[in-house]
Amino acid sequence: MKLRFTILGCGSSFGVPRIDGFFGNCNPNNKRNYRTRCSVLISSKNHNILIDTSPDIKKQFIDNSIKNIDKVFYTHMHADQTHGINELRVFYLKNKKQIPIYADILTSKYLKKSFSYCFQGTETYPAILKINQLKKKYTFNNKGQKISIRSVKVNHGSIKSNAFIINDTCAYAPDVNQIFLKDYKYFKNLKFLVIDCLRYKPHPTHFNFDDVINFIDVVKPKYSILTNLNNEIDYKKIKKKLPKNITPAFDGMNFLI
Repeated sequence: MKLRFTILGCGSSFGVPRIDGFFGNCNPNNKRNYRTRCSVLISSKNHNILIDTSPDIKKQFIDNSIKNIDKVFYTHMHADQTHGINELRVFYLKNKKQIPIYADILTSKYLKKSFSYCFQGTETYPAILKINQLKKKYTFNNKGQKISIRSVKVNHGSIKSNAFIINDTCAYAPDVNQIFLKDYKYFKNLKFLVIDCLRYKPHPTHFNFDDVINFIDVVKPKYSILTNLNNEIDYKKIKKKLPKNITPAFDGMNFLI
């Protein structure tokens, strides 16, 4: 049985539109230009794994009818990937057990300092999350279905972020400005590559359009999906620039892996 990969949000740190209603170059009449902050769901029939708790997680879960979460992986510590963490309390209350989360050392420290109540608990509010230091590879078996997740360190400006390779067939790298040559082997000849494409102009912490097209030309996935799109990038206009095997993401986009 295959897994379903759902892009819950594909917007940059401000989302589209911004909080002040600014759409930039994006046509507000196209629903695919409405972008919440980046997160994705990997789901089987009985198991849901979330990557990142964006500030828009509540809307994302309601829009996609997500009723439960079993595990959470974090790409990195920035606010647009972490600040929806409080919403996980609902699933602790439903299931009466802590939710395991997986994060690197820097992200773990940030989460425990910023959201200590989620991990320490009090007499009034029990700890809802159990933190695990991120390893290079995990294999989970849920009722006979295998889910493997490999983490790969990538540069994201002054910090490292984690890309994730799922079942050796789909890579998710939403925040990256450099992938190390030694790790290209993990990205080559995949069926799906979901990858950062912040804007057309160069950026110090993200791939821009030219960066990501050059990387795709090297690793040659069957299909590529561009995410973390800011308000420079109109869905219809960028789609016209791309070959058929590369497409911009949109919120709610999903496919089987």
